[in-house]
Amino acid sequence: MTVRVAMWSGPRNISTALMRSFGARPRTLVVDEPLYAYYLASTGLDHPGRAAILASQPHRWQDVAATLTGPVPDGTDLYYQKHMAHHLLPEVGRDWLGGLRHGYLIRDPAHVVASYARVRGEPTPADLGYGQQVELFRAFGGPVVDAADVLRDPAGTLRRLCAALGIGYDPGMLAWPPGRRDTDGVWAPHWYAAVENSTGFGRYDPAPARVPDRLRGLVEQARPHYAELAAHKV
Repeated sequence: MTVRVAMWSGPRNISTALMRSFGARPRTLVVDEPLYAYYLASTGLDHPGRAAILASQPHRWQDVAATLTGPVPDGTDLYYQKHMAHHLLPEVGRDWLGGLRHGYLIRDPAHVVASYARVRGEPTPADLGYGQQVELFRAFGGPVVDAADVLRDPAGTLRRLCAALGIGYDPGMLAWPPGRRDTDGVWAPHWYAAVENSTGFGRYDPAPARVPDRLRGLVEQARPHYAELAAHKV
């Protein structure tokens, strides 16, 4: 029986590297942000590569849900679904999510906001996804991992994550070949240069985040949600 794992992250995290890690496992199928086109179509937002994204994926969340819970190729032991939590808009039904095992990749909001501000300028609470992560955690539970812990101790953190998901840990998750994947979203040319050059997780950087003064309030808004999730880290 195929195990289906939905890993919910916010932006400016190591979600693509974590997808690479799981994709290095044998008999594993990965999917990259399957709700992205629905999210752009619904919000009207203009993200890099918008036209290509809209052409590459279904625009109805119901179609996406059917694919994520439907048949998979023979021999697939694990179906790893990389999600951005903010793509889960309020009008998306939640019933189909009960058929998945859920995990949560979090990062200190100061680092998220500082990084986001460098590439898109003016993030809002809706851009960060912490609220949806908390909603999902309260409804479905599941393991929580912090990006900082993954970078500090990839083997130990992944071992605990896999155990909590009920799947075996594979040491092959620590390394992968460089380059693009057929399973990468069409937005990869805009965002994935670093991960395409990587062969494993990067080093942890202990430097404090440099948050612009105008965005410090946004960090404080997100911090209670982050703290609630962080209290349950594996």
